[in-house]
Amino acid sequence: MTAEPSSVGFYVYGSMLLLVCAMKVPALLRRRHDTLLRIACLLLFAAGCMMLFAAPASITALNRLTGVTNFAAPVVYATTTAFSGASLLLMVNWKPAPPERTRRVSRLCVTVYGLAMLAVVVLFWAGSTPTEQPTLFDVHYATTPFIREMIVLYLVAQGVAMAIAGALCLRWSREVRGSLRVGLRILAPAYLLIVCYVVLRLTAVTARWTGHDLDFLVDEVSPLFSAPSAVLGALGFVIPLAGPRVAQTMRAVRHLRQLGPLWREFKDIPTPSAVRAPLLWWRTPPAVLLTGRKTALYDAVLALTPYCDPDVREAALRAALRNGDDEARAAVTADAAMILVARDRQRTEPGHPPTTEGSAPGTRDLLSLSRSLASPVVQDLRDRHVPLQKAAHHE
Repeated sequence: MTAEPSSVGFYVYGSMLLLVCAMKVPALLRRRHDTLLRIACLLLFAAGCMMLFAAPASITALNRLTGVTNFAAPVVYATTTAFSGASLLLMVNWKPAPPERTRRVSRLCVTVYGLAMLAVVVLFWAGSTPTEQPTLFDVHYATTPFIREMIVLYLVAQGVAMAIAGALCLRWSREVRGSLRVGLRILAPAYLLIVCYVVLRLTAVTARWTGHDLDFLVDEVSPLFSAPSAVLGALGFVIPLAGPRVAQTMRAVRHLRQLGPLWREFKDIPTPSAVRAPLLWWRTPPAVLLTGRKTALYDAVLALTPYCDPDVREAALRAALRNGDDEARAAVTADAAMILVARDRQRTEPGHPPTTEGSAPGTRDLLSLSRSLASPVVQDLRDRHVPLQKAAHHE
């Protein structure tokens, strides 16, 4: 089963996999009919249990608690077979395909690996394992009737599933982009490592059949593949599941930062007709905070519309074009200058807009407006208008 002297690594990686599974339980409860999510949770649970049960300390404890010599063997092997079947099942349901074909292959996969798990248990009870072997079970009983078949069955079932799943990951990763592609590119080597693990153990078992001793492949070499495959497997499944949400959060944070200059200028604009709910940044998800901030900024721009002067916009447009901006960028710069001057005018003449209609900005792209506030055209035009407005206000 394993030959690593310490159980710490098994417990760490197993706990990590079960933690990832637990993180998906709330989503599973909300989306109980989501087949893909159910299979993903099954796979993570089986992988976590496999690592925990395969720890040397767990093997010894299972044998002692049950009083059955080598009772841990069918437990570990059945769990490993379940993990292998779940991996293959996830790949089948994950990759886009005609629904009927997916259902047919899924039923076949469940049937084959379900029967394999049952066969592991039956073969164990049919055979005899009088000597406890927590680390060299595969090679020690490689020639024992029924136990020999059980060992070969679980190794072949695991190897076939991992090879197919790894090949599907590589092939599918060429067709997709983003976090899904990253996850598939990580899963492929994880499955390849497990295939190597299986090949080494099968080699050692075959050597026993021919009278040779390659036991070191089981207790010294193959365990080296367990930890990396577990880590890569966890990452490979987590990244596609969490990637879109993380990307959305990072995008919201980036947009919030880009809106910073505009928000600092207009956050105090009174908008009596709009009801604003206070959003505390340390308690509000970035995406929700971004939506609230955009809404508040649109309300502020609307409140400033009566104070917007088309002459200011025209002057800013000509200045931006002279400054080398293209027409689209110059238009946004002109809108930014107009609403910034309008903000200053609203402060000096509150409640007394010069016009009841005003000139609404032509752009609704708040990010572009925020970036344009740094334009020298905007600052120059604002500096020329503010003193005049303050003088008029004092008079």
